[in-house]
Amino acid sequence: MTDIIFHGHSCVQITSGDNSLVIDPFLRGNELAVTKPEDIRVNSVLLTHAHMDHILDAEPIARANNAPVVANVELATYMSWKGLETIGMNIGGTVDLGFAKAKMIQAFHSSGITIAEEQRIIYGGMPGGYIVTVDGKTILHAGDTALFGDMKMIGDRHNIDVALIPIGDHYTMGPEDALQAAEWFGAKLTIPVHYNSFPIIRQDAEAFVQALEAKGLKGQLLEPGQKLSI
Repeated sequence: MTDIIFHGHSCVQITSGDNSLVIDPFLRGNELAVTKPEDIRVNSVLLTHAHMDHILDAEPIARANNAPVVANVELATYMSWKGLETIGMNIGGTVDLGFAKAKMIQAFHSSGITIAEEQRIIYGGMPGGYIVTVDGKTILHAGDTALFGDMKMIGDRHNIDVALIPIGDHYTMGPEDALQAAEWFGAKLTIPVHYNSFPIIRQDAEAFVQALEAKGLKGQLLEPGQKLSI
């Protein structure tokens, strides 16, 4: 049995038995989150890109759990400078986490760490998403991305059980493009993420799920802290 726990924004935890990983931990900065970083118990921390609303709690969670941070090589190097164990990889590569494997897929977005007091931005490497295989299940986390045609290729090449895709608009796909992405990924279940955390990305996620079902696709909302077993 595999559990997917949505912690709000794009933060998703995938658990199998006593093993667990978390993707894009952003809890302290999200008013909708019901979980604290110190409550998270994981074997590894996966990051899709370097924006603060995806990496804010990576350091405390990784340090508390003695867990490696998996990210593109530039972001992994940045995290290693904080004294963390890291696994640097790149788009197209797969890392074996023991209980699960994570393949990094492309995403169309930007990636950088803003040092406001120095008016400086640190290059964060190419953004990505992950295809996680665990217990015979395939879970896709699209990361922050716009719509792009190769989503269809990804869907054609992988039998995706669950796809987590952003719908917030402004910084990522909006609902209309996300609906097309869901069709191309062809997942058995689509879960919207990256919405409502800030006013500028507020969306009607229930309407998005209804639009999925109108196209013959299955969708489901998860509230922050809610668990889905697959």
